Amino acid sequence: MSRAGTWVRERRTSFLIAGGLVAALVVVVLLGSGVRTTTPLDPDNPDPAGAQALARVLADHGVDVSVARGADALDAADTGPGTTVLVTSTEQLGASTTRRLLRATGDADLVLAGPGPGTTKAFGVSKLPYQVSVGSPRAADCSDPTYDGLRLQVDHALEYPLDGGCFPGKHGTLLAEARPGVVLLGAADALDNGEILRADNAAVVLRLLGGHDRLVWYVPSVDDLVGDDGVSLQTLLPRWIRPGLWLGAIAVVALVLWRARRLGPLATEPLPVVVKAIETTRSRGRLYRKAGDRAHAAEALRSAARTRAAERLRLGHPDPATLVRDVARHTGRPVGDVEALLGPGARAPGNDHDLIALATQLAALDREVRRS
Repeated sequence: MSRAGTWVRERRTSFLIAGGLVAALVVVVLLGSGVRTTTPLDPDNPDPAGAQALARVLADHGVDVSVARGADALDAADTGPGTTVLVTSTEQLGASTTRRLLRATGDADLVLAGPGPGTTKAFGVSKLPYQVSVGSPRAADCSDPTYDGLRLQVDHALEYPLDGGCFPGKHGTLLAEARPGVVLLGAADALDNGEILRADNAAVVLRLLGGHDRLVWYVPSVDDLVGDDGVSLQTLLPRWIRPGLWLGAIAVVALVLWRARRLGPLATEPLPVVVKAIETTRSRGRLYRKAGDRAHAAEALRSAARTRAAERLRLGHPDPATLVRDVARHTGRPVGDVEALLGPGARAPGNDHDLIALATQLAALDREVRRS
């Protein structure tokens, strides 16, 4: 075999790993750049974070749903009177896009899904919204009869500190009117496929968006931003970059595990002196006897007996009172007798004879527990 063939054979595993990584990256890029969108609250997104279910239900109820992707498409859309304009992905609305939005909507009703502080400030709301979790269904509790008897429930939402809104909470309302014809929907997750069936979310959003025969669904795009708009790096990055980073991290970890030095079996070394366990036990006993510390010796006996009883009765790590009750129940002894033997506050032996008697009684109790 030639030197080139030998070199390839020696690095065959590396080539296979590299080829697998390249193939995986290609799949990720293709999935991220395909026709099927993964944008949250997009009417063409069937994922749990999408809103395809809401768009289809609105269409089934006779609402003409048209999608405007980008400000140019919104300018060209029919947004006259009798139209509702829904804006999702409000985090991508810059100052210039907001101005274009106001000009484009005209006399249409405008619904903003989950707008943050920057967007609400552009619509004249000076107070900042509060991030909340609506773990239990929240009643409408407002004067608007449209939402009588309905309840909203989402994992995460925004409360707007405005008067006259619906679904009030501690800091504000989930549904508020920033100005006439402009509605702020803090519970934007109620639109998505994953949460639209919780509580009365479906009824709330259908009444909110189905009031007119025409709905223009505006999905902002990064192409709408201009130079003076504030934009974060996360907004500009392609959507496939996060799974690509995760894939790269997993590949690095796999490479480290593959090439890292492996530890062998534990090696034993001869000790200068090997001391048997029984010798250390006897030596400790002699120390207790020489010091006359019968209380310490008795507590050591009781502690060992408690440990063995808990293991044999499979009690885990119970408190002393629970252990005494369970041992008494299994052995049939009175609780007081068991308490005198195993209790942490039991009387200490006064002489060696009492200590020997205690050890004998504990051994007998241990045999009874083992038999039970």
